[in-house]
Amino acid sequence: MDAIKLMSQDSLKAEKPVFEIGDTVRVHVRIVEGSRSRVQVYEGIVIAMKHGGVSETFTVRRTSYGVGVERVFPVNSPNVEKVEVVRHGQVRRAKLYFLRQRTGKSAKLKERI
Repeated sequence: MDAIKLMSQDSLKAEKPVFEIGDTVRVHVRIVEGSRSRVQVYEGIVIAMKHGGVSETFTVRRTSYGVGVERVFPVNSPNVEKVEVVRHGQVRRAKLYFLRQRTGKSAKLKERI
């Protein structure tokens, strides 16, 4: 068991991004297309965080052309360049799945001060 923990410690990022559920974040993701690679920015609200340690993930939701799009990012992935926090949302839940049924102004969260 200790050997597994040691191997997983090597896979962790040195600086873990600091954000919480309800925050609007801008995720910079490296996309590889053939021999070229570029950085794509994905902005949305963090609606869930799961697991812990090496396999920790977070789900970001945004509305694109009137359609809700969710994307799951591993925290420790080398393809995730950086995570910027745009604004902090005030929430009282650990999972914000109720935002899936909401549209327009009701899908917004109050800002935490």
